[in-house]
Amino acid sequence: MSWNYYWSWDSDASEVFRDLDPEIWESCEQNPRELLTRVHDLRLWQKAVEPDYIAKIEQLKNRFEQYAAEPAKAFGEITTENPVAYFCAEYGVHNSLPIYSGGLGILAGDHLKSASDMNMPLIAIGLLYSFGYFRQKIGHDGWQQENYHDFFDSERALLPVSDENGDRLLINVDIAGRNVSARVWLAKVGRIWLYLLDTGVPQNNQIDRLITGHLYGGDSETRVVQEKVLGIGGVHLLRKLGITPAVYHLNEGHSAFLTLELAREYISGSEDLSFQDALAKVREKCVFTTHTPVAAGNDNFPPELIEEFFDDSFVSSLKLSREDFLALGRTDPNNSAEWFGMTPLAIRMARSANGVSEKHGE
Repeated sequence: MSWNYYWSWDSDASEVFRDLDPEIWESCEQNPRELLTRVHDLRLWQKAVEPDYIAKIEQLKNRFEQYAAEPAKAFGEITTENPVAYFCAEYGVHNSLPIYSGGLGILAGDHLKSASDMNMPLIAIGLLYSFGYFRQKIGHDGWQQENYHDFFDSERALLPVSDENGDRLLINVDIAGRNVSARVWLAKVGRIWLYLLDTGVPQNNQIDRLITGHLYGGDSETRVVQEKVLGIGGVHLLRKLGITPAVYHLNEGHSAFLTLELAREYISGSEDLSFQDALAKVREKCVFTTHTPVAAGNDNFPPELIEEFFDDSFVSSLKLSREDFLALGRTDPNNSAEWFGMTPLAIRMARSANGVSEKHGE
């Protein structure tokens, strides 16, 4: 049970862990994996001979096994063979998996839990931030202080993902001519599998290891690189896993680069295909949700930065000119002074776009 975040929205499950040692449970921020490494053996023996406690565990075990064993339902074109591929930069599944900062992450986490309860075929893709988002603290002088904690300092309910040979699965993404590798972790959220990409591997140089170091940290260059790993690396991961999604759901614009990779795949598979032909195919597969109309909440990058990380080879693989490529991210395609926006890109490349509220949708 401690390896599946199902317990985080099942009140009986959280009680089972808390009752082992309430003090440790709170001090480890309700992290079952950490709790089980810290609780005293004597306490485990005491609970093991309590009939009521053992009965509660058995009931929970049976309920979870029945829940997990139920075959996934089909929702039109969405099936087990062709699930939804849900992309998001952060997931607030539980505070013991600290890869979120606020509302976007909490909603994404709830989305996975709801999909699990609905038994919807869905695969989620995100990034594993080794230092997460900062923790706020007020100092003696009254000023806010930011502190970061190493993700791997504590036990986490994450499983390493291996390839068909039993070796650690690595996903490769071109970053300004460098081959950047990302290992893959799996978090089980009820019936939903959440795959997280992590560039903190020995194959990368010190700088590239920190691509997935901090959520919303660093400068614009860091954000572009993170979003390239999420979007393009996420598509590469799906291919390695042998998953062919019916729909790609872009939850906010951070993952919008995935649409460019899909277009590149379509064109590379057919020499006669134009970009407009590929765009039509991509739009059939992609939907987009925006979470804020506030400008600061929508990533925009200077054209020269986009040009640095999407070279002539990538642009030509889309059968586009450099100017037409940059226009994909502009509100006004003819305004060459406009920065490249992830939200305009996502809207342009998706068949439908909505907001988390009517106001956002406007």
